[in-house]
Amino acid sequence: MADEKLPRDPLKREAAIAAARPEAPARPFVHLRVHSAYSLLEGALQIGKVVAHAVKDEAPAIAVTDTNNLFGALEFAQKAVKDGIQPIIGCQTALAFSGENSDGQRDRRRQGPDMRPVVLLAATEVGYSNLVRLVSRVYLETPPGEAVHLTTEMMEGFCDGLICLSGGPRGPIGIALKEDRRDLAEARLLTLKAMFGDRLYVELDRVSGYDRVIEKSSIDLAYAHELPLVATNEAFFSARDDYDAHDALIAIAEGSVVAADNRRRLSPDNFLRSQADMARLFADLPEAIDNTVEIALRCSYYPKNRNPILPRFTGGDVADNDAAVQAEADELARQAHEGLDARLAMHGPTAGYTVEQYRERLNFELGIITKMKFPGYFLIVADFIKWAKAQGIPVGPGRGSGAGSLVAYSTTITDIDPLRFSLLFERFLNPDRVSMPDFDIDFCQDRREEVIRYVQQKYGRDQVGQIITFGTLQARAVLRDVGRVLQMPYGQVDKLSKMVPQNPANPVKLADAIANEPRFAEEAEREPIVQTLLDMAQKLEGLYRHASTHAAGIVIGDRPLSELVPMYRDPRSDMPVTQFNMKYVEQAGLVKFDFLGLKTLTVLETAVKLIRRRGIEIDLATIPLDDPETYAMLSRGEVVGVFQVESAGMRKALIGMRPDCIEDIIALVALYRPGPMENIPTYNARKHGEEEMASIHPKIDHLVKETQGVIVYQEQVMQIAQELSGYSLGEADLLRRAMGKKIRAEMDKQRERFVSGAVERGVGKPQADFIFDLLAKFADYGFNKSHAAAYAVVSYQTAYLKAHYPVEFLAA
Repeated sequence: MADEKLPRDPLKREAAIAAARPEAPARPFVHLRVHSAYSLLEGALQIGKVVAHAVKDEAPAIAVTDTNNLFGALEFAQKAVKDGIQPIIGCQTALAFSGENSDGQRDRRRQGPDMRPVVLLAATEVGYSNLVRLVSRVYLETPPGEAVHLTTEMMEGFCDGLICLSGGPRGPIGIALKEDRRDLAEARLLTLKAMFGDRLYVELDRVSGYDRVIEKSSIDLAYAHELPLVATNEAFFSARDDYDAHDALIAIAEGSVVAADNRRRLSPDNFLRSQADMARLFADLPEAIDNTVEIALRCSYYPKNRNPILPRFTGGDVADNDAAVQAEADELARQAHEGLDARLAMHGPTAGYTVEQYRERLNFELGIITKMKFPGYFLIVADFIKWAKAQGIPVGPGRGSGAGSLVAYSTTITDIDPLRFSLLFERFLNPDRVSMPDFDIDFCQDRREEVIRYVQQKYGRDQVGQIITFGTLQARAVLRDVGRVLQMPYGQVDKLSKMVPQNPANPVKLADAIANEPRFAEEAEREPIVQTLLDMAQKLEGLYRHASTHAAGIVIGDRPLSELVPMYRDPRSDMPVTQFNMKYVEQAGLVKFDFLGLKTLTVLETAVKLIRRRGIEIDLATIPLDDPETYAMLSRGEVVGVFQVESAGMRKALIGMRPDCIEDIIALVALYRPGPMENIPTYNARKHGEEEMASIHPKIDHLVKETQGVIVYQEQVMQIAQELSGYSLGEADLLRRAMGKKIRAEMDKQRERFVSGAVERGVGKPQADFIFDLLAKFADYGFNKSHAAAYAVVSYQTAYLKAHYPVEFLAA
């Protein structure tokens, strides 16, 4: 087709050229330039949709190349492999050529216009490691105020194992050719060739900034320097009819409106085209299509899950060898035995237990911790908690299932005696389920940062980091955002958004809200723009809006974190942040430590200091837990300032319960939640003799006696399975998890195991089935007793100070 007969509009021109070509035979094609939703407010493709496209199109492989990040790399690799697709891990990054200024002259100053996108793909394990380091440097080394980018100087020494695509018409070569600066384009191409050798491909994209003249010049340069061509179709959304919604997303990102002139716009063809479509589009350059498959064959590596990686607390070789683990195990055993001796010397064994039973429990836990190779984890946590306490920084008595560990109690990680409260170690660390232990530590809110700084100083600032989180476009917010860029009246959009039920704990999907609220259909029928809003909003709902940091999570590595996972810089923090979220950072081998700030600890510390002015020394760890005045005050509902029980509902529950022991407070902390709270009247009636405690079965009634015959805790479910059906506590924890998840196949398997075990021990099958169903019901909302006990103790401490030192407590 002669050029003079082609339409002027580039999209119509490209379509006419494609239509004029003969039908191309089907040939394999691999997408090598795809932006997922992790290209924040740019990509509209969830990772699952990327993989689903490859499966549907029967593509052998597919790449994800998000802008300046690897946020989704591990998630993508896992989902692709699961569905039989080869994942290609890559990144589109802005690249500046060191030594150029805007005129292409030698100058060390960097300017924005010199930064142009190229695509880096990990071909080998070395390449992936280099990509992780480079993408980390994008954030960690870009000067404040500059757009994040790489320079060719930064890339020196980190190109091995990487394939580079030249960036197409918008890349550094394409832009230079567009500006009619062939010498500069050639110089840039030769720079990249010197860095990547035969792993450099000249990229052709017939959508994003397509220009036939530029493409011909690019091809000429490639042939002149014996470089291969590769076809791409930069994809941001699934299908052509998603373009309008994606265009609204771009407007949201820019704080603009859809109708605005002179804003960034993509092409309706920036979608995930089929292999056949791409073969037709490049029918005149089959080599460019074939080279996508060649690249896929070269990209043989993808990241996999790692075993936990921690610094060696005892020093020495970081390799995970038996000698290193044993050295840490010996050190943990020494600290634990010495700590237990000190605890017993101060408090003595709890009623019903002997010193020997404490030692047996301690040795049992130490054996499991050593077998699972976690002694270093306990030593690290114990170290920073001991440091905090030595600096006078208040630390909570415990939080979460970690309070069930006697080793934790002995090494002062917690201040809760697990035998005193019948807490289970297996709820925290299950020998039958390999997973990392997870201590959540409460620190005084005002001094939490001091502890984090100590950890940074001890292990190295580059080995400690925060964990990224992603905010999503949820139903209400996406309606407001899309309504704004469509320039709809604020009042109208506000009215529509408020039709979506507000439920932060379990956000309502927009589709469900529309289905359940007839006014949406009425408004859409009245004004067509409303239907446009609803359609666009549903396509954008769930996409990532921004990156932030986990409120408490910190990871500690045995080497610079950028050697393990890609790193990010949150502009609001000077601490580096992992590019993988909590789920995937742990699968990448990093171990999370939660440093939480609890205001109540600050209040308690202040009150103790005020009381000290009167010459009275209070040790909150040793106050009696059976103080009548404290329980009398709680029974009267005098709860202002008392941790966890200040609400009107809690006050009412306390008055009805009339607690007289710490076990009552523990039960109330566990029961006062949607679902379980319906059992509070039963608990109270039985406690006060107004209702007889019903027997579940004589073999297990003693396990629920403390809670008035009501199954309140997850630990009770585990203990009942142990007592009635012969489960080990590790197996019982797996049962509890299965009941919570309600996976039918697993539940059927567990029922058979539970019932047969009970029948072997003299329980009738109908009754065993009944008890299994009862446990399944309670496991759904049973509470972690270890956490309830630890927080009940904090609640009691605040109540004790209020009952005995009200002036100082309320002043605090």
